[in-house]
Amino acid sequence: MIKNIIDELKSNKNLSDEKFKILLNDDTSDEYLFKQADSVRRQIYAADVYLRGLIEITNYCKNGCYYCGIGCENRELKRYRLSKEEILSCCKTGYELGYRTFVLQGGEDIFFTDKKICDIVSAIRKNYKDCAITLSLGEKSKESYTAFFKAGANRYLLRHETAKENHYGKLHPEYLSVKKRKQCLFDLKEIGYQTGSGFMVGSPYQTTENLIEDLRFLQELKPDMIGIGPFIAAKNTKFQNFPNGSLKLTLKLISILRLMFPYALIPATTALGTIAPNGRELGLKAGANVLMPNLSPVKYRNLYALYNNKICTGEEAAECRGCLERRVKNTGYRIVTDVGNVRKAVEELKS
Repeated sequence: MIKNIIDELKSNKNLSDEKFKILLNDDTSDEYLFKQADSVRRQIYAADVYLRGLIEITNYCKNGCYYCGIGCENRELKRYRLSKEEILSCCKTGYELGYRTFVLQGGEDIFFTDKKICDIVSAIRKNYKDCAITLSLGEKSKESYTAFFKAGANRYLLRHETAKENHYGKLHPEYLSVKKRKQCLFDLKEIGYQTGSGFMVGSPYQTTENLIEDLRFLQELKPDMIGIGPFIAAKNTKFQNFPNGSLKLTLKLISILRLMFPYALIPATTALGTIAPNGRELGLKAGANVLMPNLSPVKYRNLYALYNNKICTGEEAAECRGCLERRVKNTGYRIVTDVGNVRKAVEELKS
């Protein structure tokens, strides 16, 4: 019966809520699910795995999300910000290593005004015309997103984390709302960004119904990128003693998302590699096709402490690239340089 449900999902890219619930709660056919998801990703992307060079530009954040290690309530964390020169140096290193997408990620840091972000983005665009510039800097106004887009950014990542309002309220302070988060995502799509969203798996108080609600929201949003990862507790947060999310359930959801959204870019996240030594490799086998190695200066990496025991905080960029190259090859995939859509997006920005 479960295999029939998986076949139906592969064929129709959708299931009823009841069948989603059965699939999420049954582990008897996981290998079959992974195999079907991998066949779909290979049909579209072959064995290609795309690299996104991650630059964690600041661990300051004005928000106090209950699960996040860099939230403003964490008084124990040493804070940092990268300068424009440091960010451009990271891009230079990444470009020389073959990266053609740079992801600028950080907390919602009021120091980085729209003007400063636009200046940084413009400088990256000027120096690396054949690269994609992705931002992941949280909730902004539509006017801010538009300014970043005009400056040269063409992708934006903003995970909705959980789509259900009452669950969102259990994970965030009352001044944050899922309604605003969703509106930001629709604003990004309307502006013309390649837009990424996603959610945590196994976050505190999460139910199967919550996960189905997440899938339904993604159907509504139709994102270009979908990033999910297991909840991992962070010290000095409200949820520091809660259990981590499940590797098995995260892999299952990666496969479900691949079958629902065949063309989506789906990363095997650092959180997967943190919760299991071979987590990222398993993510690729379950249908993921993106990796996001870290280009940030080594001296800052352990300070971008979203959760406990984050991996790869001590590796230089070249070491990280070489390690991933070997891991990907040993898993039966290959790292490629992705510039096709990027050039098209850059031309659209110029027009």
